[in-house]
Amino acid sequence: LAYVTRTEMRREKVDLSSMLQTMGEELNARTDGPKVELEVEPQMVVDADPRLLRAAMENLMQNAWKFTSKKGGAKVQAGREAKNGKPAFFVRDNGAGFDQTYVSKLFQPFQRLHSTTEFAGTGIGLATVQRIIQRHGGKVWAEGEPGKGATFYFTL
Repeated sequence: LAYVTRTEMRREKVDLSSMLQTMGEELNARTDGPKVELEVEPQMVVDADPRLLRAAMENLMQNAWKFTSKKGGAKVQAGREAKNGKPAFFVRDNGAGFDQTYVSKLFQPFQRLHSTTEFAGTGIGLATVQRIIQRHGGKVWAEGEPGKGATFYFTL
């Protein structure tokens, strides 16, 4: 968290589609058992710090893989859609999901909605995502439903 808050930002054009596609392919290559079906919208180019954006996207994609790992027919989508009249990017999965009642805890450091015996992790990934997105002047939020997956939206 300290690194993402203090590191100097260097914005440039980043091919978000290519970044997410590559990450998904790498995650599938490391996955034992059935692969996750990946769908990435093409031609998503953003103005961002590539190192910081990569760290945020790695957290979102790794979470998507982790929380779909116990589901047959796992699917992850990345794309963009209009939210409140503005374009927002998203990473969506059809995995474990979460109870929307606890959404405020998601981006708090070390807060977890699933036990460590159910899903491994430290509880720091989404806090890191939030800090990176905020450093870019954007916003991040999530929608989910238990057993039906989660969608993480962000603006830059």
